[in-house]
Amino acid sequence: MVSGRNYLFTSESVSMGHPDKVADQISDTILDYCLQHDPHSRVACEVLVTTDLVVVAGEITTQAPLTRAVVDRLVRDTIRDIGYTDPGVGFSCDTVQVDICLHKQSPDIALGVDSGGAGDQGMMFGYACRETKSLMPLPIYLAHRLVERQAQLRRSGELPFLRPDAKSQVTVEYRPDGTPARIHTVVLSTQHDDSVVERREGRPYFAERAKRLLIERLILPTLRAERPDLVDEDIVYHINPTGCFLEGGPAADTGLTGRKIIVDTYGGRGRHGGGAFSGKDPTKVDRSAAYMARYIAKNVVAAGLAEQCEVQLSYAIGRAEPLSIWVSTFGTLHESLTEDQLIDLIRRYFPLTPRGIIEALQLRRPIYRLTAVHGHFGRELPEFTWERTDKAALLAQEAGTRVVAVA
Repeated sequence: MVSGRNYLFTSESVSMGHPDKVADQISDTILDYCLQHDPHSRVACEVLVTTDLVVVAGEITTQAPLTRAVVDRLVRDTIRDIGYTDPGVGFSCDTVQVDICLHKQSPDIALGVDSGGAGDQGMMFGYACRETKSLMPLPIYLAHRLVERQAQLRRSGELPFLRPDAKSQVTVEYRPDGTPARIHTVVLSTQHDDSVVERREGRPYFAERAKRLLIERLILPTLRAERPDLVDEDIVYHINPTGCFLEGGPAADTGLTGRKIIVDTYGGRGRHGGGAFSGKDPTKVDRSAAYMARYIAKNVVAAGLAEQCEVQLSYAIGRAEPLSIWVSTFGTLHESLTEDQLIDLIRRYFPLTPRGIIEALQLRRPIYRLTAVHGHFGRELPEFTWERTDKAALLAQEAGTRVVAVA
């Protein structure tokens, strides 16, 4: 929070066709296949995508029938579903070469995990605030909704010139007290075909008519659906600011699993422990403890205990209990509580061992492909158990507060 003057904060998101997100989706599709056949699968699956090549590597211990042919099919089906079906663009479901290098989990790691311990050391953060109905920061929430809308318009054929690769960025202007005042700037870079290219002074440019269509049918409807009170005529738009975006996806940029960790979380609001999510089964606390930390923070805010809340959990490999719990409410904690008392409530009402987290959030289900695009947090889907606010009433009763209405 900046005192005395308005300030700007920016977050970005990327589409399902972005190279790094292609890799994330393949990793999580393979994870889901393993969990569907064997809920106790141990999976650490990393993917690299580039021009007509997919490399799948990692450690997988599972009873699932995960043959090389199955992996190859899962890869191609995922690429097809994303929308890369044209062999002429350098990355297509039917033409890519798929290289597979998978082996079993290290027995040293397995020993610690088998006893209920964490699969690795590290620290994980969760965050929630009162800026949106889903208790997410507004810039990342809007950025996700924009690329989500881009995918809808592309897949429906309403804007047939759109292609799978895209990025969005939203800058929000905040008042000195930290509340959103207006949407300041929107950046949208989206891959397109040559039907919307016009030449000016010998150079190709994204056509002005296509820019207007994106503002009228994609950007403004999305912003107005979420926060109409923050939309005005002074919003700055940057649509494909380099001119054209004809070449995109893995044919233009190499993608890797786990390279969009800020997009996956809170858009730079709140801290990040550094561990990626996709391709990891829930014994990896990088993923499961980050989901639990979000669950805790969201319920704290939903209970009216604070306007915003950040939670850190830390673990050691092979140890079940967290080594530390840290909470910050940024000066917004309800007057009936101290942060030490809040930590006591967290310990009382939220299971924090890897096994307890997995059971409480039902994380052995094949739900992870859904998380790999448009954010792991802030979407009210039945599979996203960490977005529930079912602990809010208990916390409010303990603290003497009132539950805040959430989506």
